[in-house]
Amino acid sequence: MVKTTAHTVEEMTRLLDAVVDPEIPVLTIADIGILRDVTIGANGAVTVEITPTYSGCPALGVIEEDIVAALADAGIHDVTVEIRHSPVWTTEWLTPEAKQKLAGFGIAPPDSVLNIVPEILCPRCSSTGTAKVSEFGSTACKSLWVCTSCGEPFDYFKAI
Repeated sequence: MVKTTAHTVEEMTRLLDAVVDPEIPVLTIADIGILRDVTIGANGAVTVEITPTYSGCPALGVIEEDIVAALADAGIHDVTVEIRHSPVWTTEWLTPEAKQKLAGFGIAPPDSVLNIVPEILCPRCSSTGTAKVSEFGSTACKSLWVCTSCGEPFDYFKAI
């Protein structure tokens, strides 16, 4: 007799908490807010819905592969990853823990998108004396800044 184990959405979500953003490996896909839903069909098939931070996010394929691999490692092989572009991802979906993790990683976290003139603190010395060097940083979701107090360059995670 073959015994099967029914999986729960909570278990799948816990397993997916090990999947990190390959561009910012201190953030999980849940921290960053791109993990939108997990469902389990009557036949046990798992569907994971994600919303990319940008429509052309180069990390999306790696994230999809990592989702499938994380579940496969737990013996779950019938997995579909669905990309949802609506509603559009916003930095408001970042968890408070994600913002703390960003700062600890040396990336200034975004302020609220409702804040017209954000105060960008240096993630190294917490100075407000910062200046934008370039609208484009190491990835599309970041811009390059410099601290006028400590002189260190840093990325700012753009508020959108």
